Amino acid sequence: MTHLNRDDLMGLETYAEKRGAFRAQVMAHKKDRQLALGANATLYFEDRMTVQYQIQEMLRIERVFERAGIEDELQVYNPLIPDGSNLKATFMLEYPDPIGRAAALAQLIGIEDCVWMVAEGHERVYAIADEDLERQNEVKTSSVHFLRFEFDCAMVSALKAGANLAAGLDHANYAVEIGSLAQPVRTALVADFT
Repeated sequence: MTHLNRDDLMGLETYAEKRGAFRAQVMAHKKDRQLALGANATLYFEDRMTVQYQIQEMLRIERVFERAGIEDELQVYNPLIPDGSNLKATFMLEYPDPIGRAAALAQLIGIEDCVWMVAEGHERVYAIADEDLERQNEVKTSSVHFLRFEFDCAMVSALKAGANLAAGLDHANYAVEIGSLAQPVRTALVADFT
């Protein structure tokens, strides 16, 4: 997938007019791009459309229309677009109660390095986490992480040929395994390998 540039984005006025329809399209698209890992962890897989939506929303909220501001947003979000040999995801640890969330995050330090995916017949691919900045400290992890899963050519070929795709987490305090991704999710993710 190619990165976005200024010409791919709508100006603020045009976006205001098309926002409702574009948002509906993106929400439908995102439905098959998420994977629950147990009750409190979810992977939201990014692609060109999800990143464009995020940029458009940031420009709208911040009322950015200057070239430099737009370029800044592109520079921040373009790295979330898959490069053809990988999957990229926002990893969310979701706990509704703030006190429970704080306690859980203290018990889940390093969880972002324990998320894995595997193409049937191959080794697990562990996430490369938070390449932009560190999101944990000595007392807790963050509730949001950005992950990249890098697949080699043999893995990509196997997935394109129909191999099963599985995922999981193997943290000491949070372990889960999804033996086979639902077909709509698998199809959406395999399409990222271009």
